[in-house]
Amino acid sequence: MLQTISILLENKPGALLRVTGVLSARGYNIESLTVAKTFDPELSRMTITVDVEDRLRAQVIKQMNKLVNVLQAVDLTDAPAVIREMVLLRVRCPQESRTAVLKEAEIFQARVVDSSVEGFAIEATGDPEKLDEFIDVMRSYGEIEVTRSGGVAMSLESKKLKLQPPVPAPAALQTT
Repeated sequence: MLQTISILLENKPGALLRVTGVLSARGYNIESLTVAKTFDPELSRMTITVDVEDRLRAQVIKQMNKLVNVLQAVDLTDAPAVIREMVLLRVRCPQESRTAVLKEAEIFQARVVDSSVEGFAIEATGDPEKLDEFIDVMRSYGEIEVTRSGGVAMSLESKKLKLQPPVPAPAALQTT
């Protein structure tokens, strides 16, 4: 089953490698990964969607929370959360279906970011299921090309963030 994990970590070289290393070492396939700095340039927020058996989900979170540079890892799979992705889609369509493509884009609250005589480049954001549906609809109008981001997630729970101090790096890894 797909697990959505939100990780707050120090924005330092090697932090991403450590997180992905834990997952790949255990044979988990990362479906998507999105990471960017937070308001505090010292910290980054990472959202990972990974294929993990249900019985192992809690163990994955424990392993993430033990990593150097990780301040907090949370499982958002079944928690109240907002999860969004973005799709950039190019559809090549004949002139007679261009109006229909624009109407469909409007229905999905997508916006045209480029137009040419061949077709449109369209941007859509939303939950993954909605975007899957949008892609299927656009496929019916002609040849498409799709680029998709990973999910970005935010918990809707009102509990205060409980940060643990980062685990210090082993002496062998520290540089002076």
